[in-house]
Amino acid sequence: MSELIDELLADAADRMGKSVEATKHDFGTVRTGRANPSLLDRIVVDYYGSVTPLKQLATVSAPEARLLTIQPYDKSSIKAIEKAINESDIGLNPGNDGNVVRLVLPELTEERRKDLVKVVRNITEEGRIKVRNVRRDVMQDLRELKEAGDVGSDEEHRAETELQKATDARIAELDALLKAKEVEILEV
Repeated sequence: MSELIDELLADAADRMGKSVEATKHDFGTVRTGRANPSLLDRIVVDYYGSVTPLKQLATVSAPEARLLTIQPYDKSSIKAIEKAINESDIGLNPGNDGNVVRLVLPELTEERRKDLVKVVRNITEEGRIKVRNVRRDVMQDLRELKEAGDVGSDEEHRAETELQKATDARIAELDALLKAKEVEILEV
């Protein structure tokens, strides 16, 4: 195969890998029973009119197994932080003492575990879509190379086959991650 095709396939593999890593990171934001500061990574706060990640507004820590504390850098942002947490899909009710926001993680009920499995499945589907979008973009590039006469149809077909194998491997990896996360969530 030509160097152009090799470069396209290497780029596709790299971008698909990054999509899987992003999905893995998003899995860390779904709680499984222990307090973990990464649970709040997806939370964004409307801070004076701009949407800001919670990590940039406060220090998040887990002093106990079922407690998260959020220490805002600016005390006036406490109400906005509480509002953002209430509007999120993490299912926790914040409480504050004027200085620190506390999130107590209750035992997960069977119903909440099923809701969290749905959240994880949605995250996985978003990851699959990202991988497929990479495949679609590279397929388009391969067609353009063929139409421009830079590669023959046999080379294009071989490259598409390689690309499909890479796509299938990444989607299988996402499915394995999903299964492991489901087991972790449903474990009592």
